[in-house]
Amino acid sequence: MPNPAAAPAAAQAAARLSTLDRFLPVWIVAAMAAGLLLGRFVPGIGAALDSVKVADVSLPIAVGLLVMMYPVLAKVRYNETGKVVADRKLMVTSLILNWAAAPAFMFALAWIFLPDLPEYRTGLIIVGLARCIAMVMIWNDLACGDREAAAVLVAINSVFQVLAFGALGWFYLQVLPGWLGLETTSTDFSFWAITLSVLIFLGIPLLAGFLTRMFGERARGRAWYEGRFLPKIGPWALYGLLFTIVVLFAMQGDEIAANPLDVARIALPLLVYFVVVFGAGMLLGRILKMGYPRTTTLAFTAAGNNFELAIAVAIGTYGATSGQALAGVVGPLIEVPVLVALVYVALWAQKKYWPAATPTPAAPAEEARR
Repeated sequence: MPNPAAAPAAAQAAARLSTLDRFLPVWIVAAMAAGLLLGRFVPGIGAALDSVKVADVSLPIAVGLLVMMYPVLAKVRYNETGKVVADRKLMVTSLILNWAAAPAFMFALAWIFLPDLPEYRTGLIIVGLARCIAMVMIWNDLACGDREAAAVLVAINSVFQVLAFGALGWFYLQVLPGWLGLETTSTDFSFWAITLSVLIFLGIPLLAGFLTRMFGERARGRAWYEGRFLPKIGPWALYGLLFTIVVLFAMQGDEIAANPLDVARIALPLLVYFVVVFGAGMLLGRILKMGYPRTTTLAFTAAGNNFELAIAVAIGTYGATSGQALAGVVGPLIEVPVLVALVYVALWAQKKYWPAATPTPAAPAEEARR
């Protein structure tokens, strides 16, 4: 039953929010704009930022991703993840959405919207195969999803990504188009490059978060760890996110500005993809009675994509100036604002369809800092 005191409490909580928390969507849009302006008007900034790489990803982006991921993974109660693994409904539904439905849906959208642009079409299909292992933790946290479930599903996606990415790329770019009488595309994905990407961008912050919680609770107790330590490091996840967005868009400002119509054509199927897959996840969770936190986690892990990996694979396979690489770059251009909007859609759905689970904080960013 809804709490009648929730509205006044929520209003008080909103008044206590920091400027960063209260205007989070504004800062994200501003970070995107700042990156695009830097890339457009600062000569050579893209090449400079991309001159040193980690696992085929620019070093500044790698640093931003690690800073973004660590606070979120330090919040996970790892001793409770066994309960998530035991939830067969969540596990099976997530595997089907992530590795069967979502890639197939992206394949269909790519051919429907870009039948005459094979490079962009291939880039979109690659984006659909790269399941999210980084930013999804942020979106899930902002929407008050299940942190332990998100950590487990991301880990499972990472294992599947290493084992299945190359095979799925071969299937969707060569085998399935051949069966359907469509044009086929060559594939040459590096198993070790994908493995290294997963180990760095998920493995390092996951290990750091696990060790931080283990030693922090052992030394000072859970009350201190969650009440004092986590609130101090929590904002760094958002700082890392904003920094990553600025750097990413600064590196690609010229390409995006030089191809506005192409960007629009790539953006439309991506927009449809994010909204439909997220909606399917929320609907399935509701039908299967998973509860709001795990339903939200299911929806975001299915809708989010690992654009870092998609860009790295596209560049490594087809070249930095290829249409495939540009399609990968457009991914976060659309994903970031759309998934931020979907955070608020999820919180609205929580109040409407799961009122008993609605917390008193009024803004998702404040919840993410806890």
